[in-house]
Amino acid sequence: MEFLYQYGLFLAKAVTIVLAVAVIIGLVAGAAVSRAKPKKGQLEFTDLTAEYQQQTKELQQHLFDKKAFKQWQKTEKAKPLENKARLFVVEFHGSMDAREADALREEVSAILAVAGRDDEVLLRLESGGGMVHGYGLAASQLDRLRQQNIALTVAVDKVAASGGYMMACIGNKIIAAPFAFIGSIGVIAQLPNFNRLLKQHNVDFEQFTAGEYKRTVTLFGENTDKGRQKFQQELEQTHQLFKRFVTEHRPQLDIDKVASGEHWFGYQAVELQLIDKIQTSDDYIMASLPQRRVVQVKYELRKGIAEKVGLGSASIFSQWWQKLSQQHWLR
Repeated sequence: MEFLYQYGLFLAKAVTIVLAVAVIIGLVAGAAVSRAKPKKGQLEFTDLTAEYQQQTKELQQHLFDKKAFKQWQKTEKAKPLENKARLFVVEFHGSMDAREADALREEVSAILAVAGRDDEVLLRLESGGGMVHGYGLAASQLDRLRQQNIALTVAVDKVAASGGYMMACIGNKIIAAPFAFIGSIGVIAQLPNFNRLLKQHNVDFEQFTAGEYKRTVTLFGENTDKGRQKFQQELEQTHQLFKRFVTEHRPQLDIDKVASGEHWFGYQAVELQLIDKIQTSDDYIMASLPQRRVVQVKYELRKGIAEKVGLGSASIFSQWWQKLSQQHWLR
């Protein structure tokens, strides 16, 4: 009996290990296939006006008696149907690399395909900033609306700082909640250096480059004053470009006053003209409902199995390494 018990325990362990390995291999293979094939998504449209009307109807039915409710329904039906201009609502919750710009591209393209001159876009923006080129692309997607003379209002309920503000300043109008974080027009780059640690353990690090400034500072090599100066110079150049970009879209700003890297609350930002009005996105939508048909536009990207279970760590580490080693951040 003891032999059978030990054998059964061994067999259970062996089966568990085999199954675990098989699952990992399958997920890795699935991730590889998903990377080989372009990811596809779909556009989703939500009629917020219809949702609001339904909510109003349910509330009135609860508040009125049956006779009063029928009378209210007759009054509503008697209202003339109008071809109202539309308010397209888009949301952007930005990550460090602004990868959400891919979905924003699809949403903007869909809106441009149907929008008329009387229509408007409301961007509900939330971002604390991130990588320069990622947020530069996201801002460019919004600029496509401006180029086609589609009115763009940007609403900040929580935070639009640094790269987030780079996007916000594209808007014809910026509104924000009273205590939303606004501004932070600055650039930051930081990285650890493990050179002394490597020396303590007698580990040599060799790096080969072609071009005097192909690499200015590094994670593992010994950084030089010349390299640090060049890297600081690049940061200053990026900051100047950032300031110029903001000035082009909001010329009313005293750019030298607000481009210190500081952030301000909504109440302060309106005084500095970083925003135009204290108002939440919910209030803006509610105020628009009588005059416009409000439609939310959202592009949902399909996720592979590996992404759903949080695998793909090697790819994530590789991306982190590249970003950390030599990137400027709008923060």
